[in-house]
Amino acid sequence: MQRIQISDTTWNRLLALRQGDRAIASAEAGYRLYAPIAGAREPFVLAQVGQSLDGRVATPSGDARDVSGRDGLVHLHRCRALVDAVLVGIGTVKADNPRLSVRMVSGPQPVRVVIDSRGLLDGSEGLFHDGGAPVLVFRSAGIAGRPLPAAEVIALKPQDGGLAPADILAALQDRGLGRVLVEGGARTIARFLEARLIDRLHVAISPIIIGSGPAGIRLSPIDQLACAHRPVTEVYDLGSDILFDCRLERDFGALRASGRQGQQVRVANQG
Repeated sequence: MQRIQISDTTWNRLLALRQGDRAIASAEAGYRLYAPIAGAREPFVLAQVGQSLDGRVATPSGDARDVSGRDGLVHLHRCRALVDAVLVGIGTVKADNPRLSVRMVSGPQPVRVVIDSRGLLDGSEGLFHDGGAPVLVFRSAGIAGRPLPAAEVIALKPQDGGLAPADILAALQDRGLGRVLVEGGARTIARFLEARLIDRLHVAISPIIIGSGPAGIRLSPIDQLACAHRPVTEVYDLGSDILFDCRLERDFGALRASGRQGQQVRVANQG
């Protein structure tokens, strides 16, 4: 297990790598962990889950505030600083009212993306009023929804009862947002996993036992363990939390087959 302690010099090198400087390197474990994110130039999708020892991300009542330890939260903010956009489902917004910003480390603020296929956001949510990074909201085509202050609404044609992850990523890529952090919730992460559109999965485990409550990832059931995902994994000691860095095999053809021409993407600036 490798201990993560990132110096200011190494972090600045990672931020430089994010901006396109490939001539800088470091032998620190932290550099090896974050360099694949910072240095990604093709579309790159990272999913992040912070959970308890028993795989829970909140209590049954929805309290998720202290699931991750401080070092786990710092790790999450590093990931936010190294991507172009951070994406969540509406359930995460309604339950946690997150800011989705970089506060615990230095670095740029990612564009904030919310999947709201049924137009349930009402505009009172905090990220529409905090004066932070731009907000994009994905809705199903034909759903009017309420006006959302300071947000860009993107309408996509729904597929199989929801918005296709490949179509969402294609729309983000068209806006120059190639590095994406899928931060939650469990079903949103699962949809991207099942579509084989995640390059890296980070699972940060905090040494607490909740006992019941929602799980960090909810995939479709399988009959045999032979069908389970078995990614190549490296383990890092963050301090308060233990991180599993899982390499997944992304379906590179999925984005090309997403059919941008037939998506009927409609963009509205609301304010």
